[in-house]
Amino acid sequence: MFDRRARGPGLIRQIRQDFAYRPRIRYGHRSTRMAARAVPVIAVLLVAVLAADLMVLAQLPPEQDRGSRENRENVALTRPATGEPRTGEPRTGEPGAGSDAAGEPVRPPVQASAEPAPQPVAPLTVIRKPHLFVVAHRPLSSAAVAKVARVAGVRAIERADAAEVVLDGKRVQTLGVDPSTFRAYTPRPTATSDRLWNSLASGEIAVSFVLGNDGGMTLGKTVTAPGHALRVGAYATMGMGAIDAVVSRTTARALGIPEDNALVISAPGADTARLRAALLKVLPRGSQVATVNPVFAPSPRKVWPVEAFMTADQVRAALTAAIGKLGRPYVWGAEGPDTFDCSGLVQWAYAQAGVRVPRVTHQQFVSGPQIPLDQAQPGDLLFWRHDPTNPGYVSHVAIYWGGGKMLHAPRTGDVVKLVPVTTKNFAGAVRISPQIAARVR
Repeated sequence: MFDRRARGPGLIRQIRQDFAYRPRIRYGHRSTRMAARAVPVIAVLLVAVLAADLMVLAQLPPEQDRGSRENRENVALTRPATGEPRTGEPRTGEPGAGSDAAGEPVRPPVQASAEPAPQPVAPLTVIRKPHLFVVAHRPLSSAAVAKVARVAGVRAIERADAAEVVLDGKRVQTLGVDPSTFRAYTPRPTATSDRLWNSLASGEIAVSFVLGNDGGMTLGKTVTAPGHALRVGAYATMGMGAIDAVVSRTTARALGIPEDNALVISAPGADTARLRAALLKVLPRGSQVATVNPVFAPSPRKVWPVEAFMTADQVRAALTAAIGKLGRPYVWGAEGPDTFDCSGLVQWAYAQAGVRVPRVTHQQFVSGPQIPLDQAQPGDLLFWRHDPTNPGYVSHVAIYWGGGKMLHAPRTGDVVKLVPVTTKNFAGAVRISPQIAARVR
């Protein structure tokens, strides 16, 4: 039960907040070729109960319920995905390069280039649970990784490459991995799928179900990246909520993704908060360390103080802002003011009321206490789990309008609309606490 009576200022001390980051790089465009220019990558990610995640290669039914692209926390990275070809590769516009429908030069799929044949993916020998994700401004040296390995509690480390890559015009958080070794850090059904990892090794890209369903990147489709084309070979939810695409490190090199700027750390039994603090002391300045599964630990109190929640004026302002965007198109990753994805609409509307909420859905889900749906009030947030490859992942959000209706931005091809609340795959309702929301990373 939620009461508007004041009960003292100690609320925040009673709320446990872990951190979640995800990578992001902004792109500019060179005038002579499709390439991305340096701007920051963003640190990385996460949430979603990793053990529940799945990666699948099989074609999914075409009419799944909608999920939503989650993703925008900003962590600066000085080396973006440049899209520059490596030595020996034909540049855009040179022999061996093709053109898209608009006449722009586009290289053939990366796997079709004159790269050496991919090495066979090594068999799975162990399963490791990831606990922390590190992303840095520049490649992490062997000496830096050795320092991380010596920190008490660290059991295993996996190198990776992290960047935001523009795919079919969408900014997609992408991870470059070694299929032979990274598979050990994924859930067992994913880790044991030789077909999946061989698909990545051959140069294909695996995208999240949410990106495939909401973002229009369906299985088998060839998508364009700066100067390249990639075939979507799998729906692959990695268990790191903000990562929506995975490629091999060889493909990452071809795309210009920064090398060795990320680490996945397994530390079973360790206090992740203390371990995070210890890692930040030994990592290069500016590095980010994120907890893989941030958790909202609800207070045992049954009555919350009035100052814990938005004022009536703030709720009214957020609802007015959101309803004013009816009919605006859904665009994957859009944050307004003219186009939105589901969590982008929430963040933008609440910002008009002076309330800061996180950018991505799984973080918005831990931005206040959960409440029963039948106690929802206008301005509360409603959440769903629509991703069949990752049933525990919170993938869609809407704003409760009142009277059994909700405001939301559904998916690609649709618009912001006011519709009756649906309960299929419903994950829960949350009453936003501005104090808590401001602390979620």
